[in-house]
Amino acid sequence: MLNNLPEKWDLEADVVAIGSGIGGLSAAITAHDLDASAIVLERSEQVGGVTALSMGEVWVAGNHHAAAKGIEDSVDSGYRYLKRLSMDYGSDLAILNIIAHAREALKYFEDKIGLQMAVITDCPDYYYTVTNDAVAEGRMLEVVPFPGETLGEWQPKTRLSPQMPYGLTHDDMLRGGGVANMMKWDFTLMGERLTKDERCLGPGLAAYFVKGALDRGIPLMTGTNAEELIADGNRVVGVRVTQDGKTLYIKANKGVLVAVSSYEQNQELNKTLSRQLEQGTMLFSGINGANFRLTGPLGARIASVPDITSLGITIPGEEDEEGKQLWRSALPVIGQPHTIVVNREGKRFGNEAFYRSFYYKIDEIDGASQSHPNMPCWVVIDSQVLEKYPFASLTPGMDWPEGLGFKADTLAGLAEQIGIDAKGFVECVAVFNTNAEKGLDPLFGRGTQPWSVWMCGDPFHKPNANLGSLVKAPFYAVELKRMGGTAIPATGLLTDLHNRVMGWDDQPIEGLYAAGNSTARMETGAVMQSGISNARGMTGGWLAARHICGDASTLLEKEVARMGI
Repeated sequence: MLNNLPEKWDLEADVVAIGSGIGGLSAAITAHDLDASAIVLERSEQVGGVTALSMGEVWVAGNHHAAAKGIEDSVDSGYRYLKRLSMDYGSDLAILNIIAHAREALKYFEDKIGLQMAVITDCPDYYYTVTNDAVAEGRMLEVVPFPGETLGEWQPKTRLSPQMPYGLTHDDMLRGGGVANMMKWDFTLMGERLTKDERCLGPGLAAYFVKGALDRGIPLMTGTNAEELIADGNRVVGVRVTQDGKTLYIKANKGVLVAVSSYEQNQELNKTLSRQLEQGTMLFSGINGANFRLTGPLGARIASVPDITSLGITIPGEEDEEGKQLWRSALPVIGQPHTIVVNREGKRFGNEAFYRSFYYKIDEIDGASQSHPNMPCWVVIDSQVLEKYPFASLTPGMDWPEGLGFKADTLAGLAEQIGIDAKGFVECVAVFNTNAEKGLDPLFGRGTQPWSVWMCGDPFHKPNANLGSLVKAPFYAVELKRMGGTAIPATGLLTDLHNRVMGWDDQPIEGLYAAGNSTARMETGAVMQSGISNARGMTGGWLAARHICGDASTLLEKEVARMGI
């Protein structure tokens, strides 16, 4: 191991958490509660991390909120759900570790920091109806709106999201008919919440943990970039950082936790670690692979699981807080009625309403021609969409922006503008329309997954919430572009069951821990399920801090013996 001790230390704490999302904050809070001092380092000027950019779901199998509603669930069922869908790309022990401990961590933070959560009504697991261990409701939780004013001077420094409607809960949106029926939402309630700065979704979840750290007097050092981990030849003992152009050495008496999310803003790492070509992202610029840069010199081992490229939409003129082009997920759009996605042959190539199936098609390679047959691709809509549904940031009745895609009075004319096979396209739409009128999609089964209806369907549209014919001119087409997975990476640091970072010698690197999206997804393998990333961060930070502070006890051994794993 390196020995790069400085001549003197400028600051010290027992636990140094790098990153101010749910992973870093949960670790710092837990360490403080175990009588250890903690510091949180954040390279940007705002705290909350990628947690604040998420939809804020936390997936916890067998949680007490579901039990209070009379929903039957268990650790065993949650384990079998992830085990079945991981396709053995994950680790059985890692799966059981998060299932067994996520509900304990949830209770801990509800008791200790006043975290308030509730079951998201009628929100099914992704694979409900596919496996008996999926549930129709109960595992997906969201926060009760958080009063932003209680953050005091940190209120403007706690991150919000430019993409998420954080003035409403999932349940509020569902009552209005879901994402597809945005115009039926209660905008009076949204306005009241935004005026009072009552935060829902990801911004609300992040704020609860920021408040928990502030209440404990834990220093949150913003504008502080971790440049290098410091070791003494035997263990990690600190961090070299830069702040306001100055170098500082921060001593970690007990341990350092890396929770800096992933590498989505680093195109070279996207290509070489995730096999995903040039892509846009909804994330701020700091998410660029610092977890590898910091831990690599110490011999940290990495691991990968199968992953997918997402698709995004950009609207001309929209910018994020850093002045960059603002990206929006295509997921809520492409599964709505009167919408399809086609490739250069003018053909559909998957179930647009279920991204776990559809997005695997994006980077599919045709070995005969050495090409990506489904890229580029275009989302195609008719005028019914613009009359009834949101399209990215466009709401019904808005004019179509200049420079956004293509518009034509006929399908053949639209195909000519796009440069796709017109004959194949017109035939594709004709077949789709005939089946859509019957509420069927024989080719790809669109609209058969309950989660698709919840996520992007129109429950008022019959006979199928995700299917509607394209018949009303003019028609529109927008090229979909590769987009990152909102910091949910294919590759991360390999950790053990205490969230210690492992070396290539299969031994933990002493004094070094990691949590959240900085770590390899051995708990999920080949599957992803909304809410698991936030659950991983919360639980991983909690487990790491307990081990750092000398509490190595877990429920894992007991559960392994009970379940015979």
